[in-house]
Amino acid sequence: MKIALDPYMIRHLSLNDLPAAVAALGYDQIELSPRSDFLDWWVMPRATKERMGGFKAAMKASGVGLASLQPMYRWASPFEDERQWAMRCWKKAIEVAIEMDCPLMVSEFGRGSSPERSVGERPGANTKEMCEAAWFRSMDELLPIFEREGITLSVEPHPEDWIETMQPAADMVKNIGSKALKLSYIAPHTFYYGDDMAALIKETAPVLAHVRVADTFNHKKSSQLRYIVNPPGSNQIRVHQHLDMGQGEIDWDVFFKTLAEVKFDGVMSSCVFAWEERAEDSSRFMRSEMQRYIDKFSNK
Repeated sequence: MKIALDPYMIRHLSLNDLPAAVAALGYDQIELSPRSDFLDWWVMPRATKERMGGFKAAMKASGVGLASLQPMYRWASPFEDERQWAMRCWKKAIEVAIEMDCPLMVSEFGRGSSPERSVGERPGANTKEMCEAAWFRSMDELLPIFEREGITLSVEPHPEDWIETMQPAADMVKNIGSKALKLSYIAPHTFYYGDDMAALIKETAPVLAHVRVADTFNHKKSSQLRYIVNPPGSNQIRVHQHLDMGQGEIDWDVFFKTLAEVKFDGVMSSCVFAWEERAEDSSRFMRSEMQRYIDKFSNK
């Protein structure tokens, strides 16, 4: 298993300074989420040859590997011009992964079109169905490239996606049946995925390549008033947290016990965003706590 840090909370550091900082926090792997000087949200990758070379050299010097890259493009947009642009960006991002010797790319199923465009304005349009159709077209185009290059693509349902729950996501990935297409389980999205975390992890185990670890509150409890959004009944809001373990309501014994039972051996990343003012302490705590739980269930 690779244990990585998503360095979002220390994104102010340059790419060349990042590996040494990650190593000092106790990690030997980086999960590089979107940043403006490498793979930014929605736009063509900004990773130049010189920038990639410097980043690779810095990682080698620090003894740190690149466990995963996270491109974010509108590959499930029902608007074909947006989807085609996403395809151009994705193909360039795959070239970046090849150059960086990165074997895993992770992304969301996609939140459909840009905020400025609404499928709902079209009479009879079903946004979820159209997004699913667009995503499958994108898979038809991209998966042969992933398979040829030996890179794994791991996708995750996300709150606000056209697909938010884990069961249909697992069905889709399994039915496509590509050796290059896998699934991510993002712990802080647990209470959107479904009610039985252990059952969901077991169901996804055959295609599970990647998990992210952070805590969150259960938005379904207390009449959905665990946290309050005004105005009341704002059903389009998808609130969740990325907290240190123990600060929310995820049952970590169940999470790590089930991962041990299914013999998970992919990438596990610390994915806390909430505490930039104490980023170093949070990252060190998460590394220690993840290891404590892994050790707790490793011989059971």
